[in-house]
Amino acid sequence: MDKSLYVAMSGASASLRAQATVAHNLANANTVGFKAAHVATEAFRIPGEGLPSRVAAVPAQAGFDARAGAVMTTGGALDVALHENVWLAVQDRAGGVAYTRAGELRLSPNGMLTTVHGHPVLGENGPITVPPHERLTIGNDGTLSIQPQGQGADTLAVIGRMQLVRAEAPNALARGEDGLMRAAGEPLPPAAGSALTPGALEGSNVDTAGMLVQMIQLSRQFEMQVKLLKAGEDNARASTSLMRMG
Repeated sequence: MDKSLYVAMSGASASLRAQATVAHNLANANTVGFKAAHVATEAFRIPGEGLPSRVAAVPAQAGFDARAGAVMTTGGALDVALHENVWLAVQDRAGGVAYTRAGELRLSPNGMLTTVHGHPVLGENGPITVPPHERLTIGNDGTLSIQPQGQGADTLAVIGRMQLVRAEAPNALARGEDGLMRAAGEPLPPAAGSALTPGALEGSNVDTAGMLVQMIQLSRQFEMQVKLLKAGEDNARASTSLMRMG
């Protein structure tokens, strides 16, 4: 009897975790550059004396959907849409290197180039700082050029290049709790040549309709598992009553 209760309990817990992942995806359906997280569980045998008699459903490293989202032309001077499999290097809160495809960039009051969430964009020699300028342009290879203050429109000065890397395999990156990606193994190679489209943004690749369907399926699955728990409890009570009568 306890085996059926354990299986139902383990399955219900896995369904709740999956619902949380789907809800997170739906909440980021309009987030620039967001990659939908996959949902997966795997069987884990609980060790014990003799042969394992219990199997739990535990979260599995399912990764994320690496497909590119729709590209939207914005005309913004600091907007960039990264090409497929290209990632922008940024500095995380701990000072380490992380990666994102959110190309909605900003300039801080002190001239530092950051993401919309405040993460400094990394160049070849660390975070990029943009000096006072009349105009800023970003090349399709990530090169940053400015028209210095007081200079003519035909005067452009290169101030650096954004650090861009290429991740061909989705398992080359792992998502952190802060939403940023990090190299899961070997260092990522630099993205050479044309790597982005200036004046555009990549939208989220979340399939909203598909996520809603999955949410409904998980909800029904959870309800079924709760009913199994209730049925197991009722059977246990009935068995106890029969034993007392005997």
